[in-house]
Amino acid sequence: MMQAQADRHLTLPTLLEELRRDEVLSKEEHESGLSIRRNQGEESLHPLTMLARQNFTDARSGKALTEDALVEWLASANNLDSYNIDPLEIDVTAVTAQMSYAFSDRHKILAVKVSKEEVVVATAEPFVTGWMADLEHTTRRMVTRVLVAPSDIDRFRVEFYQLANSVNRAGQAHGGISSVQNLEAMLELGKAQAPDANDEHIVNIVDWLLQYAFDQRASDIHIEPRREVGHVRFRIDGVLHNVYEFPAQVSQAVVARIKSLGRMNIAEKRRPQDSRLKTKTPSGEEVELRLSTLPTAFGEKMVMRVFDPSVLVRSFSDLGFSKEDKRRWDHMTSNNHGIVFVTGPTGSGKTTTLYTTLKTLATSEVNVSTIEDPIEMVEGSFNQMQVNPAIDLAFADGVRALLRQDPDIIMVGEVRDLETAEIAVQAALTGHLVLSTLHTNDAPSAFTRLQELGLPPYLIKSSVLGVMAQRLVRTLCPHCKVAHEVDEKDWKQLTSPWLVKAPEKIYRANGCLECRGTGFLGRMGIYEVMPMSNTLENLIDDSTDHAKLRQAAMKEGMHSLRLSGAHKVAAGFTTINEVMRVAPLSKM
Repeated sequence: MMQAQADRHLTLPTLLEELRRDEVLSKEEHESGLSIRRNQGEESLHPLTMLARQNFTDARSGKALTEDALVEWLASANNLDSYNIDPLEIDVTAVTAQMSYAFSDRHKILAVKVSKEEVVVATAEPFVTGWMADLEHTTRRMVTRVLVAPSDIDRFRVEFYQLANSVNRAGQAHGGISSVQNLEAMLELGKAQAPDANDEHIVNIVDWLLQYAFDQRASDIHIEPRREVGHVRFRIDGVLHNVYEFPAQVSQAVVARIKSLGRMNIAEKRRPQDSRLKTKTPSGEEVELRLSTLPTAFGEKMVMRVFDPSVLVRSFSDLGFSKEDKRRWDHMTSNNHGIVFVTGPTGSGKTTTLYTTLKTLATSEVNVSTIEDPIEMVEGSFNQMQVNPAIDLAFADGVRALLRQDPDIIMVGEVRDLETAEIAVQAALTGHLVLSTLHTNDAPSAFTRLQELGLPPYLIKSSVLGVMAQRLVRTLCPHCKVAHEVDEKDWKQLTSPWLVKAPEKIYRANGCLECRGTGFLGRMGIYEVMPMSNTLENLIDDSTDHAKLRQAAMKEGMHSLRLSGAHKVAAGFTTINEVMRVAPLSKM
């Protein structure tokens, strides 16, 4: 009797009856459920999936009865844990080694976690346990079951086993590690060469890697060679996550495949290379990738930056601008001549801010031209030129060329040296609006940085319209953030030395399926906007005092990065720790 109970598969009528008994389904929806008929092609659908497609609601809470919600209910009713498969947390090589694809497919199960003593297995059938004894015998580990949405098991079974198969086949066919670039390489006679970049298994791995990155909202993909393996990491919302480890020779072939797609020189492994690649997401949206290689001790490191074209159509409020920030920024960029700087470290969103600004300024009445290194996103509403050191086309040369093109607005990717600074200022003084970037910690530092480059104070005063410093903070997931009382000590540390009244409540990260348990979903900017004024001009001389400049700007209404972040915390967008992580300490 017990065995019969253990091997009982879920059926739609049984599920409906138990949902009604637990008062999860209303009487009307229960009756509606009894009339469900499988359409053609739905014969193999799991009952949980069928129920989730009916758009029923939980009679107790009013929430939608999704597949995940049904799994949670079923797990709770049968004293099992529900589990959400996060691919970033899965060791694909380890879990696929626990059972064959045929065994996994036959029993509709999937290993999701492995330790020395235990293997955790995902299933959607709480009353089917006949496979457990076989698995415990072959793995010599204790088996623990967790309930998972059947559609997730089906999806990830195919993804994990296809990837593991491609990596294994590529590694077996080309067992030797062959890399001239590996500083510790030794001659191993009789070993094969690295796999061909066009090998079908390598093609499958690259396709999976890119689709996976798009699915996880990654902004950067890192492929990093080590002695025995190649690490793959994704940057998601500004934080790097380990994704996979390839055998070293497979990692080399993956890099070669991507170089081939990006029309880079595959044979050249001693010099850094840059290129770009256009592809499509699984949903059909075009995405551009900027490729960069770097020779390292164990071979070529590849970084792919993912550029989402939708960034160009985002509004300033989406970027995180407050009304006051936007008013000050518009005041600086509405001039028909002068130079405006955006400052911040790499990855702080400077380019996105400039592109969004240029997009709004690029009307049919003006000529907008850019000189960039490299062109990060191709945009049809302005003219873009790329720096090319191979033909002696630097920023300064590019600006000189642009000045002969009858421009109204010029964007210079970055001011790195005195020559570029002088030509950009010259353009600003001869009737052009110039937008550019600098690498400084805050807005007032831009003036001392320009002086360090060798620009005289009188040119700075006569040309600079203002400076804006920025950073990106992760935003709290709106689906799961939790309100809590403010810790006065933390709030004072964030807003010091300004006496800012603490809000009644703020929010902290919690974690849910939508944000993959991180508590954060997306990023937004915090800004320090510093328009030039008569008072600030008087403080710029041969011995400009950064502290005095900052104090004067604060008196005129400039908010520091941390103060801007504090407003985002008070509004419930982010956390105190997140702002303090990215924003430098404010000094008066």
